[in-house]
Amino acid sequence: MRLARSLFAVSSRCYSKELPLSNVRVLDLSRVLAGPYCTQTLGDLGAEVIKVENKKTNGDDTRAWGPPFHEDTKQSAYFLSCNRNKKSITVDIKTEKGQKIIQELAQQSHVFIENFKVDDMKRFNLDFETLSKINSKIVYCSITGYGQDGPNSHLPGYDFVAQALSGLMSITGDKDTPPYKVGVALIDVLTGMYASVGILASLRRDDAQHIDVSLFDTSLSLLVNQAQNYLVSGKSPTRMGNSHPNISPYDLLHAKDGPLVVTIGNDKQFAEFADAIGDPSMAADIKFQQNKSRVANREELIKRVEDLLIVSDRSHWIEKFQSRNIPCGPVNTVEQALNEPQVKARNMLWNLSRGTPNDIPSVGNPLKFKYNPITAESSSPPPLLGEHTDQVLKNVLGYSQEQINDLRLENVI
Repeated sequence: MRLARSLFAVSSRCYSKELPLSNVRVLDLSRVLAGPYCTQTLGDLGAEVIKVENKKTNGDDTRAWGPPFHEDTKQSAYFLSCNRNKKSITVDIKTEKGQKIIQELAQQSHVFIENFKVDDMKRFNLDFETLSKINSKIVYCSITGYGQDGPNSHLPGYDFVAQALSGLMSITGDKDTPPYKVGVALIDVLTGMYASVGILASLRRDDAQHIDVSLFDTSLSLLVNQAQNYLVSGKSPTRMGNSHPNISPYDLLHAKDGPLVVTIGNDKQFAEFADAIGDPSMAADIKFQQNKSRVANREELIKRVEDLLIVSDRSHWIEKFQSRNIPCGPVNTVEQALNEPQVKARNMLWNLSRGTPNDIPSVGNPLKFKYNPITAESSSPPPLLGEHTDQVLKNVLGYSQEQINDLRLENVI
């Protein structure tokens, strides 16, 4: 296994115990969300992530995506959300000397990730073919809008466009409303997750690998059962609001003081639900006894259920349902969600310190390891632009301060 060996000296973040990727170095030339989310995941797992940015363009675009901005560091909340556990260096890869620096770093790295348009890296002499000759074991990951081939491969890609093109927006929203995008850039996030899975799998190899991940491919995979519904039936799914196309009741239901979500996954659960709301006869009704019948008679079922729910508050029903192991929950705001007691119990809110008066709050990593856990204490805050340039050039490449000063005067770094 490749991870059993440490090929290069990788600097530590002062862990008390080793994290799974503590011997892996990642060279990150990605920006915005999909790539940075991937490399943040690898960084959380212990990899040394070196984020390469261009000082002339003020670095990663998302550094300016605000408000809001952190009070002390002036970094945008967007940038803070996906760039912890990284070092930032500034290198102009359009220059010959800048390309040489990246090639030297690639020689000393396990992973290289980029999200430039197809063939851009070839112009910079940083494509897979070039770097795999320099480092015969490099894991090279390219994230693009549409992939490395096909009629759309050279088009730029953004999450919103992928949501539209994939059909995801056509099934999001109520039947009488326009199509809606999801409230976060979900395709970017999932593309980053797919990329991290591909990288982890490729680290088990003993030779080079080029991983090709696209927003569009990811958006199609995200359709899961909805795409399969079409492939099996030949009928294109439509918008159904908060209803589920294949099961019922699985919906946003209305109690006396507002909405709650109830998700019934099988006939036994439905019988328990019918009894809980005071109408056990529903479970014996031929129209509702089996899931396929409930789906066919969805409108009548939901009306009958809501006529019973409307007499009491949400808290009454949630307590009753939870006591019977019926999946349910209130519709929270983001503020309410982050203040749920479960958040504290699961250590899902971190405070990352830069030594400034105000820590940087962050949503923690959902992976919970029994041994060598990922924690705020094992993590570093998102970097300032170029914060680690000198450190990386000295410690990884052995550059002298004089060499670094010359490169800075030449605007290479």
